Amino acid sequence: MYFIKNNLKKLIISSMIILCPIIVGLILWNKIPDAVPIHWNFEGEVDNYANKAFAVFGLPAFLLFVHWLCAFFTCFDKKNKTQHPKAINLVFWICPVISLFVAAIEYLFIFGFNISVPSLSFSLLGITFIVIGNLLPKIKPNKTLGIKLPWTVKNEENWFATHRFGGKIWVIGGFLFLIMIFVPSQIAIWLMLAITAAMVLIPTVYSYIYYKNQIKNGSLDQKDDIENRN
Repeated sequence: MYFIKNNLKKLIISSMIILCPIIVGLILWNKIPDAVPIHWNFEGEVDNYANKAFAVFGLPAFLLFVHWLCAFFTCFDKKNKTQHPKAINLVFWICPVISLFVAAIEYLFIFGFNISVPSLSFSLLGITFIVIGNLLPKIKPNKTLGIKLPWTVKNEENWFATHRFGGKIWVIGGFLFLIMIFVPSQIAIWLMLAITAAMVLIPTVYSYIYYKNQIKNGSLDQKDDIENRN
């Protein structure tokens, strides 16, 4: 529980921020319709609704659950005792940002503000990927954060090389998501899938090739590596 004890104040503050939309919802309760939009398609049209109680209480409560779950999973990984502080901060602040973002979209839409939900969503994703991309090279080997592949988990050299390379790919992917704001919706959905797949597959292939080159160059003994995996 070292992780939780050392970050208890941060966990409490971030949890309170996640629940802030509930306070807004209670203040505006009588002005909120019984059916609240909770999902939009790529055209910016509402395609799913929820009742008022779920929108006000359910979504923040769910994000709070996810928030604590991520914190505890990170806590139980002993290697995170010496993890880079910025990587730890990401664990604490990603859910609060999502909670405020979702609530802002809901209430702005409900009260008639002209907003483009797809554009705002691409903006948030793009900025998030850029931030994560910049953090990836700083993440130390562990079992809960970062690019966890058989070759990165078992070899620190591969871990850091993959995270340096993967960080660049994620930053590029983040900027491409920002550009998608200006792309027609019919193309944006396919572009989003392609970029997301590339952000996952390219670092994975790079890591595997790096692993094979280690064996080929003699810097990693294949027999010892197999024994370590077992």
